[in-house]
Amino acid sequence: MPPHRNGNISGVSWQAFVLVGFAGGPETQALLFAVFLALYVVTILGNLTMIVVITLDAHLHSPMYFFLKSLSFLDLCYSSVITPNALANFFSSTKLMTFAGCATQFFFFSLLVTTEGFLLAVMAYDRFMAICSPLRYPITMHPMACTRLVLGSYCGGCLNSIVQTSLTFHLPFCSSHHINHFFCDVPPLLQLACTDTSLNQLVMFGFSGLIIVGTTLVVLVSYGYITVTILRMRSVAGLQKVFSTCGSHMTAVSLFYGTVFVMYAQPGAVESMEQGKVVSVFYTLVIPMLNPLIYSLRNKDVKDALRRLGQKHMAT
Repeated sequence: MPPHRNGNISGVSWQAFVLVGFAGGPETQALLFAVFLALYVVTILGNLTMIVVITLDAHLHSPMYFFLKSLSFLDLCYSSVITPNALANFFSSTKLMTFAGCATQFFFFSLLVTTEGFLLAVMAYDRFMAICSPLRYPITMHPMACTRLVLGSYCGGCLNSIVQTSLTFHLPFCSSHHINHFFCDVPPLLQLACTDTSLNQLVMFGFSGLIIVGTTLVVLVSYGYITVTILRMRSVAGLQKVFSTCGSHMTAVSLFYGTVFVMYAQPGAVESMEQGKVVSVFYTLVIPMLNPLIYSLRNKDVKDALRRLGQKHMAT
């Protein structure tokens, strides 16, 4: 339902929000536009490359790469929910977004980001099964089970998104219609409400904290068992495998969960939007750009697949 016609909102402005974005003159806006565009282009190219390579190369048709392809698809989608509109607003004089557009953007952003949190935990569980229970791995992680795990991640993301969107966009926004952010998100929207938002904040911190803590525990326990299993091999090659297997995933998990925690799972985030904008750039642009590098482009199997596809293309 649209915001109420009361408070300071006029008959025109109540139907739309203004995304304030980043402070600065035309030169600053042009520089930020160039940075956002460069990050977005690399994100699109990197994640599309991973999706195409994993789809076309039969050697990569395994559970691990199925999850990596799902991750690339999520990164591609949720960066695209935010970045094109942000790029357009850098040179827009009005920076308007309709109420329906704002709610839609937030719904899909929340859905995709939450799904990625669950998927990271699923990927850790997959590596745990592959290394700690190799004989049971083909049975446990069969194609249907992998599909169900990905669908379950989306269901968890959808549930959180429905709750957050419903609670946030049923608030009366009567104090202002200027969102102090570059996209529609819960913390800056709560600042615009002219009613008590304690329940909204409690739900946001509660859901975010529960999801982050739960998925982080899955990751830590999985990689704890992996580390113990590899160390028992008592070999230099085994130790190297610990770092190659756990290092990349833990780096990505730390970046993703760390920035999301700062933004959503601690009370001070709602009060510091300028810092929040910078943090948001990391998980909307930087992390989706880095994930193909962290997970896949440093991977020997992926490099070999790229080489094979290149040779096949040259041959034709």
